[in-house]
Amino acid sequence: MRRFGVLAATSTGTVENTLAGGVPGQRGVVRAPAAGMAAGPAGTPGAVRDLRGTEGLRRLGFADGDIVVVSGLPGGGKSTLIKRAAEGGGIDSQDARERWERLMPAALPYAVYRPAVRVAHYWGLWRVLRSGAPAVVHDCGTQSWVRALLASAARRRGRALHLVLLDTTPEEARAGQAARGRGVSAYAFARHRGAVARLLREAEAGRPPAGCASVTLLDRPAASRLTSIGFGQGA
Repeated sequence: MRRFGVLAATSTGTVENTLAGGVPGQRGVVRAPAAGMAAGPAGTPGAVRDLRGTEGLRRLGFADGDIVVVSGLPGGGKSTLIKRAAEGGGIDSQDARERWERLMPAALPYAVYRPAVRVAHYWGLWRVLRSGAPAVVHDCGTQSWVRALLASAARRRGRALHLVLLDTTPEEARAGQAARGRGVSAYAFARHRGAVARLLREAEAGRPPAGCASVTLLDRPAASRLTSIGFGQGA
Protein backbone atom coordinates (compact mmCIF):
# COMPACT_ATOMS: atom_id res chain seq x y z
CA MET A 1 0.00 0.00 0.00
CA ARG A 2 1.51 3.30 -1.06
CA ARG A 3 0.73 6.43 0.93
CA PHE A 4 1.12 10.09 0.05
CA GLY A 5 2.27 12.70 2.52
CA VAL A 6 3.58 16.26 2.40
CA LEU A 7 6.48 16.46 -0.04
CA ALA A 8 9.48 18.75 0.31
CA ALA A 9 8.98 22.05 -1.56
CA THR A 10 10.76 21.89 -4.92
CA SER A 11 10.42 23.41 -8.37
CA THR A 12 7.97 20.64 -9.19
CA GLY A 13 5.66 21.51 -6.32
CA THR A 14 4.23 19.53 -3.44
CA VAL A 15 1.28 17.26 -2.88
CA GLU A 16 -0.55 17.02 0.43
CA ASN A 17 -2.93 14.25 1.41
CA THR A 18 -4.88 15.33 4.46
CA LEU A 19 -6.33 11.88 5.08
CA ALA A 20 -4.40 9.18 6.86
CA GLY A 21 -3.42 6.91 4.04
CA GLY A 22 -5.01 7.91 0.74
CA VAL A 23 -4.40 5.09 -1.72
CA PRO A 24 -3.78 5.72 -5.42
CA GLY A 25 -5.86 3.78 -7.88
CA GLN A 26 -4.53 1.25 -10.31
CA ARG A 27 -5.00 3.38 -13.43
CA GLY A 28 -1.68 4.17 -15.09
CA VAL A 29 1.66 4.54 -13.38
CA VAL A 30 1.70 6.62 -10.21
CA ARG A 31 4.71 8.89 -10.59
CA ALA A 32 4.26 11.01 -7.46
CA PRO A 33 7.33 10.63 -5.24
CA ALA A 34 7.00 8.63 -2.05
CA ALA A 35 6.21 10.58 1.11
CA GLY A 36 9.08 12.76 2.26
CA MET A 37 10.97 12.53 -1.04
CA ALA A 38 11.45 15.50 -3.33
CA ALA A 39 10.29 15.27 -6.91
CA GLY A 40 12.97 14.97 -9.54
CA PRO A 41 14.35 17.95 -11.49
CA ALA A 42 12.39 19.38 -14.38
CA GLY A 43 12.29 17.11 -17.40
CA THR A 44 12.76 13.88 -15.45
CA PRO A 45 10.05 11.25 -14.81
CA GLY A 46 9.83 12.57 -11.25
CA ALA A 47 8.36 15.79 -12.65
CA VAL A 48 5.27 13.89 -13.85
CA ARG A 49 2.78 13.09 -11.09
CA ASP A 50 -0.09 10.82 -12.02
CA LEU A 51 -2.67 11.38 -9.29
CA ARG A 52 -5.63 9.92 -11.17
CA GLY A 53 -7.52 7.69 -8.77
CA THR A 54 -5.91 9.22 -5.69
CA GLU A 55 -8.17 9.38 -2.65
CA GLY A 56 -7.90 12.12 -0.05
CA LEU A 57 -5.95 14.58 -2.21
CA ARG A 58 -6.58 18.07 -0.85
CA ARG A 59 -3.78 20.43 -1.82
CA LEU A 60 -1.28 21.10 -4.58
CA GLY A 61 1.55 23.43 -3.57
CA PHE A 62 4.08 25.32 -5.70
CA ALA A 63 6.90 27.78 -5.08
CA ASP A 64 6.02 31.43 -4.64
CA GLY A 65 6.01 33.25 -7.98
CA ASP A 66 5.45 30.10 -10.07
CA ILE A 67 2.70 29.87 -12.68
CA VAL A 68 0.24 26.97 -12.90
CA VAL A 69 -1.78 26.37 -16.05
CA VAL A 70 -4.90 24.16 -15.90
CA SER A 71 -5.78 22.35 -19.14
CA GLY A 72 -8.33 19.80 -20.28
CA LEU A 73 -11.40 19.29 -22.42
CA PRO A 74 -14.17 21.93 -22.54
CA GLY A 75 -16.66 20.96 -19.84
CA GLY A 76 -14.04 18.86 -18.06
CA GLY A 77 -14.07 20.98 -14.90
CA LYS A 78 -11.22 23.49 -15.38
CA SER A 79 -13.22 26.59 -14.44
CA THR A 80 -14.89 24.78 -11.54
CA LEU A 81 -11.51 23.69 -10.17
CA ILE A 82 -9.99 27.16 -10.52
CA LYS A 83 -12.94 28.88 -8.84
CA ARG A 84 -12.90 26.41 -5.95
CA ALA A 85 -9.19 25.87 -5.36
CA ALA A 86 -7.00 28.60 -6.85
CA GLU A 87 -5.63 30.95 -4.23
CA GLY A 88 -6.24 34.50 -5.42
CA GLY A 89 -9.09 33.37 -7.66
CA GLY A 90 -7.05 32.41 -10.72
CA ILE A 91 -7.23 33.83 -14.24
CA ASP A 92 -10.02 32.31 -16.28
CA SER A 93 -11.23 33.43 -19.71
CA GLN A 94 -14.69 32.31 -18.63
CA ASP A 95 -14.76 35.15 -16.09
CA ALA A 96 -14.08 37.71 -18.84
CA ARG A 97 -16.79 36.15 -20.99
CA GLU A 98 -19.34 36.29 -18.20
CA ARG A 99 -18.53 39.96 -17.48
CA TRP A 100 -19.11 40.87 -21.11
CA GLU A 101 -22.27 38.77 -21.34
CA ARG A 102 -23.77 40.81 -18.50
CA LEU A 103 -23.08 44.00 -20.46
CA MET A 104 -24.21 42.85 -23.91
CA PRO A 105 -27.82 42.48 -25.14
CA ALA A 106 -29.02 38.90 -24.61
CA ALA A 107 -29.87 38.55 -28.30
CA LEU A 108 -26.34 39.47 -29.42
CA PRO A 109 -24.38 36.34 -30.43
CA TYR A 110 -21.20 35.73 -28.47
CA ALA A 111 -19.21 35.46 -31.71
CA VAL A 112 -19.76 39.19 -32.29
CA TYR A 113 -17.91 40.31 -29.17
CA ARG A 114 -15.63 37.29 -28.66
CA PRO A 115 -12.54 39.23 -29.89
CA ALA A 116 -13.14 41.86 -27.20
CA VAL A 117 -13.47 39.15 -24.55
CA ARG A 118 -10.15 37.64 -25.59
CA VAL A 119 -8.42 41.02 -25.51
CA ALA A 120 -9.80 41.66 -22.01
CA HIS A 121 -8.69 38.21 -20.82
CA TYR A 122 -5.15 38.45 -22.16
CA TRP A 123 -4.75 42.01 -20.96
CA GLY A 124 -5.65 40.90 -17.44
CA LEU A 125 -3.27 37.95 -17.75
CA TRP A 126 -0.45 40.18 -18.93
CA ARG A 127 -0.92 42.55 -16.00
CA VAL A 128 -0.59 39.66 -13.53
CA LEU A 129 2.47 38.28 -15.30
CA ARG A 130 4.17 41.69 -15.23
CA SER A 131 3.50 42.01 -11.50
CA GLY A 132 5.50 38.86 -10.71
CA ALA A 133 2.65 37.43 -8.63
CA PRO A 134 1.98 33.68 -8.75
CA ALA A 135 -0.97 32.69 -10.91
CA VAL A 136 -3.30 29.82 -11.76
CA VAL A 137 -4.37 30.20 -15.40
CA HIS A 138 -7.11 28.52 -17.44
CA ASP A 139 -5.89 27.09 -20.75
CA CYS A 140 -8.06 25.33 -23.31
CA GLY A 141 -5.10 23.21 -24.41
CA THR A 142 -5.33 23.96 -28.14
CA GLN A 143 -3.17 27.09 -28.08
CA SER A 144 0.42 26.08 -27.40
CA TRP A 145 1.52 29.69 -27.83
CA VAL A 146 -0.24 30.54 -24.56
CA ARG A 147 1.88 28.02 -22.65
CA ALA A 148 4.97 29.32 -24.46
CA LEU A 149 4.12 32.85 -23.32
CA LEU A 150 3.58 31.71 -19.74
CA ALA A 151 6.81 29.69 -19.74
CA SER A 152 8.74 32.70 -21.03
CA ALA A 153 7.23 34.94 -18.36
CA ALA A 154 8.14 32.42 -15.66
CA ARG A 155 11.73 32.08 -16.90
CA ARG A 156 12.26 35.85 -17.00
CA ARG A 157 11.58 36.05 -13.28
CA GLY A 158 13.48 32.90 -12.41
CA ARG A 159 10.37 30.85 -11.68
CA ALA A 160 8.73 27.78 -13.23
CA LEU A 161 5.61 26.90 -15.20
CA HIS A 162 3.58 23.85 -14.12
CA LEU A 163 0.75 22.06 -15.91
CA VAL A 164 -2.26 20.56 -14.15
CA LEU A 165 -4.02 18.37 -16.73
CA LEU A 166 -7.57 17.15 -16.21
CA ASP A 167 -8.07 13.75 -17.83
CA THR A 168 -11.81 13.42 -18.48
CA THR A 169 -13.64 11.30 -21.02
CA PRO A 170 -15.44 12.98 -23.95
CA GLU A 171 -18.72 11.85 -22.37
CA GLU A 172 -17.86 13.53 -19.06
CA ALA A 173 -16.86 16.71 -20.89
CA ARG A 174 -20.06 16.78 -22.96
CA ALA A 175 -22.08 16.29 -19.78
CA GLY A 176 -20.21 19.20 -18.22
CA GLN A 177 -21.00 21.40 -21.21
CA ALA A 178 -24.67 20.47 -20.95
CA ALA A 179 -24.69 21.23 -17.22
CA ARG A 180 -23.33 24.73 -17.76
CA GLY A 181 -25.68 25.31 -20.70
CA ARG A 182 -22.89 26.08 -23.14
CA GLY A 183 -21.39 23.66 -25.65
CA VAL A 184 -18.76 23.80 -28.36
CA SER A 185 -19.01 22.77 -31.99
CA ALA A 186 -18.05 19.29 -33.10
CA TYR A 187 -15.09 20.75 -34.99
CA ALA A 188 -13.80 22.71 -31.98
CA PHE A 189 -14.33 19.74 -29.66
CA ALA A 190 -12.33 17.51 -31.99
CA ARG A 191 -9.47 20.03 -31.94
CA HIS A 192 -9.55 20.09 -28.15
CA ARG A 193 -9.57 16.29 -27.96
CA GLY A 194 -6.52 16.10 -30.22
CA ALA A 195 -4.59 18.72 -28.24
CA VAL A 196 -5.38 17.17 -24.86
CA ALA A 197 -4.57 13.68 -26.15
CA ARG A 198 -1.10 14.90 -27.18
CA LEU A 199 -0.50 16.41 -23.75
CA LEU A 200 -1.60 13.16 -22.10
CA ARG A 201 0.70 11.06 -24.29
CA GLU A 202 3.67 13.22 -23.36
CA ALA A 203 2.84 13.10 -19.67
CA GLU A 204 2.24 9.33 -19.61
CA ALA A 205 5.61 8.89 -21.33
CA GLY A 206 7.19 10.79 -18.41
CA ARG A 207 7.81 14.02 -20.34
CA PRO A 208 6.31 17.34 -19.21
CA PRO A 209 5.19 19.40 -22.24
CA ALA A 210 7.67 21.93 -23.64
CA GLY A 211 8.27 24.78 -21.23
CA CYS A 212 6.69 23.04 -18.23
CA ALA A 213 8.78 22.08 -15.20
CA SER A 214 6.14 19.56 -14.12
CA VAL A 215 2.78 18.10 -15.03
CA THR A 216 0.16 16.75 -12.61
CA LEU A 217 -2.53 14.42 -13.96
CA LEU A 218 -5.95 14.45 -12.30
CA ASP A 219 -9.13 12.61 -13.20
CA ARG A 220 -12.53 14.11 -12.40
CA PRO A 221 -12.93 12.48 -8.93
CA ALA A 222 -9.43 13.52 -7.83
CA ALA A 223 -9.97 17.07 -9.08
CA SER A 224 -13.31 17.27 -7.26
CA ARG A 225 -11.57 16.56 -3.93
CA LEU A 226 -8.89 19.21 -4.44
CA THR A 227 -9.56 22.27 -2.29
CA SER A 228 -6.40 24.34 -2.71
CA ILE A 229 -3.79 25.18 -5.33
CA GLY A 230 -1.38 27.37 -3.43
CA PHE A 231 2.06 28.98 -3.47
CA GLY A 232 4.87 29.61 -1.03
CA GLN A 233 5.41 28.22 2.46
CA GLY A 234 2.49 26.20 3.70
CA ALA A 235 1.16 25.66 0.17
